[in-house]
Amino acid sequence: MSPESVPKPWASLATERFQQALSWFESPVMTLEPPGEGLMRLSRSNKLVLFGIALLMVGLAGRAAADETPSSRTPAKPAASAPGAASALSPAKKKPAKTTESAKQRAVTVSARQGSEPGGSRMTTGSRAVALTFDDGPDPAETPKILRLLAQQHVHATFCLVGKNVAKFPALVRQIVAGGNTVCNHTWSHDLKLGKKPAAQIKADMQRTNAAIRAAAPNAKIKYFRAPGGNFTPAIVSIAKQMGMGSLYWKVDPRDWDHPKGETHAQHRSRVISKVEHNTRPGAIVLSHDYAQPDTIAAYHTLVPWLKKRYKLAAL
Repeated sequence: MSPESVPKPWASLATERFQQALSWFESPVMTLEPPGEGLMRLSRSNKLVLFGIALLMVGLAGRAAADETPSSRTPAKPAASAPGAASALSPAKKKPAKTTESAKQRAVTVSARQGSEPGGSRMTTGSRAVALTFDDGPDPAETPKILRLLAQQHVHATFCLVGKNVAKFPALVRQIVAGGNTVCNHTWSHDLKLGKKPAAQIKADMQRTNAAIRAAAPNAKIKYFRAPGGNFTPAIVSIAKQMGMGSLYWKVDPRDWDHPKGETHAQHRSRVISKVEHNTRPGAIVLSHDYAQPDTIAAYHTLVPWLKKRYKLAAL
């Protein structure tokens, strides 16, 4: 802003206008005489008239200055967008912030990372005890091996049984139950997509598997159900609950079923041992497989004594 555009104080402006008025009356145009002499020769009455005109011009100048320059004594009204302006004028109710879709997705992601159970299934034992679970059996070659090891170490485990294998090897089911171990329904044929099928089909599969287990070991208590691949859905969890079975997930998965190309038997056993030792914590449910997994059974000859020294091992 240039100096000429800055509003002048009203007193300075009034003085300037008064001097202009005097100069006007003293000008040769008004007096037809040299400047200054015309004013001195005016009569007293004319001087009073001149003085009144000057006062009027001073007042007009002051009013103009007041219009052009905002008074510093008048407080400025708060802008509508200023913080607290709305509350100063009238109380307003605060609207709750809307939850955006991205926020919901983040919440879901944070929940999954913290270990929310898939479909409402169970990931921990509910105590400080650690539970060993073996899936897909019974297997005529490997199941007897793990049963002997557990008996030698005075440890119990949970066996998630596939109905077809139960029907083929009922004596192994009786041996599992006689050893104080827990049995679990693992579907009739290890159907990875069972949870997405109609409710009637899900229930029929579970009933068929339970019937096979009870035919082999009439006194067996079937407390749990495990979906193949951990593919739990709310529907499959709900149906299992209606049939008196809790849905069993896991906390530790050494992926003993996975055999990468080029991995030796020794490397596989070492990987399973390392995964279980590094990831097991109090209350963990450990997933493994006894069906067609000889390296897993060999790994547990090292793992069971190691785990016993650090945790209480219990069947669910």
